[in-house]
Amino acid sequence: MTRPKITLRAGGATMALGALCFATALGMSSGIAHSKPSTEIKVQRASLNVLAGHRASVSGAVASAPAGQRVSLQRRGGHGWQTIKRVSTRAGGAFTLRFRPSRSGSAKVRLAWGSVRRGLGHLNVYRRAAVSWYGPGLYGNALSCGGRLEPGTLGVAHKTLPCGSHVTLRRGHRVVRVTVVDRGPFVAGREFDLTAATRARLHFAGVGSVLVAS
Repeated sequence: MTRPKITLRAGGATMALGALCFATALGMSSGIAHSKPSTEIKVQRASLNVLAGHRASVSGAVASAPAGQRVSLQRRGGHGWQTIKRVSTRAGGAFTLRFRPSRSGSAKVRLAWGSVRRGLGHLNVYRRAAVSWYGPGLYGNALSCGGRLEPGTLGVAHKTLPCGSHVTLRRGHRVVRVTVVDRGPFVAGREFDLTAATRARLHFAGVGSVLVAS
């Protein structure tokens, strides 16, 4: 009577061990079946801060890609991502995208190849704009877009741009991205009024011009 019990236990253990081995092998084979070689878009050089009408460019390579593959530069817009330039890869997956944006503005851009995506930050296309600044003597006053003007308020005043619109300002190597927080300036020939904090970020002296992407 003892032997049948021992035989049944040993058989159960053997079956359990076999099932475990089968499951492990299945899991391993499944992992191998679903694994894919890693593919990435490498960026070697990008010139994405330019004046309107001047050339912008992005160069790099798609790892493990043959020649003739299509790489796209896409810009984020109101209706999703839009392709603004497309080229074919050269030997080794290398590519170079060159284009001349004609209108000023700032938007997120990315590279696309098949299902692979690579973010590039912002494409900033600048133009020159006459600006001034304001602040001292007005602190505590209500801003047209809500809130009150304080010494640390970052933003710009503009006559028509919607409140909250993003504006990128550049002076030399200094760049600041702020929003429209107020209305103005109310002096002929000036397009933007910088808050004191924005002026300080740019090391801007007083009245003059800066590069603007809006």
